[in-house]
Amino acid sequence: MEAAFSTRVARLPRLGIGISTEFGAGRTGLDPLALHTELPDIVRFLEIGADLERGVDDDARRWVAAGLPTTYHFLDVNLEEPEDLDARWIADTAALARSVNAAWLCGDAGLWHVGARDAGHGVLMPPVLEPDSADAMATAVRRLREESGFEIAPENPPAHVFLGRMHLLDYYARMLDAADSGMLLDVAHLAIYQRACGHAALDGIANFPLERVIEVHVAGARLFEHRGRTFVDDDHGLDVLADTWEIFGEVVNNAPNLRAIVVECERNPLPTVVPLFQRVADLAGASARP
Repeated sequence: MEAAFSTRVARLPRLGIGISTEFGAGRTGLDPLALHTELPDIVRFLEIGADLERGVDDDARRWVAAGLPTTYHFLDVNLEEPEDLDARWIADTAALARSVNAAWLCGDAGLWHVGARDAGHGVLMPPVLEPDSADAMATAVRRLREESGFEIAPENPPAHVFLGRMHLLDYYARMLDAADSGMLLDVAHLAIYQRACGHAALDGIANFPLERVIEVHVAGARLFEHRGRTFVDDDHGLDVLADTWEIFGEVVNNAPNLRAIVVECERNPLPTVVPLFQRVADLAGASARP
């Protein structure tokens, strides 16, 4: 019989602060190893964003060859649709994650594609915020955890339009309880949701099970206007919204099982990101240390 989350989470390593990457990002932005060399006491692990179509790039392979920790962020499955999980995808994804010594699997818990999973067909939409959808996602998370052998950390994806009657945090709280799972809470994505839906930055946090949060993402964003409305571009830049910092502080101070913090800024020159990592480390305090 599978152990409960409270037992499983105690076995997960404390990774501290890391950097995210996707296939080819280092060609126009950060070299992960160079950033680790610049900030060895802060940048300690790499979150590898990958799909089976492209695999893992040379920057990520060099990181792994250096014996440094990783997590694996999948970009090619719809966790909201249990039928999108198939045995071949699970086996191949688990094998790729094992090849880079990933501590766990994580990924945006919404819709990465519509219809069949085809090469180059990526959309990334949020889930429908209804109880049936949360229960279906819980079924997918449980299956992926059991068949892959990895802990799974579903992530709240970014969007400006959300369908369904539930608050985003109520949706994921229901899913996490049903799946007995931990979560990757992206506080930048949550700030976008709160703004788009007319909520204050911390609405819903008080009733959310922060003990389920094992990983946090923080990233910059850019405000822009379109037809008289203000939107937020999740651009992974250097300017972090005040709402994002507010949520970040609340979460890292009240998430007892937090194991990792990822700063998403993979397409910026190395010297420009140093102050951002230093601020995250200062705000995170003990949570920033393995």
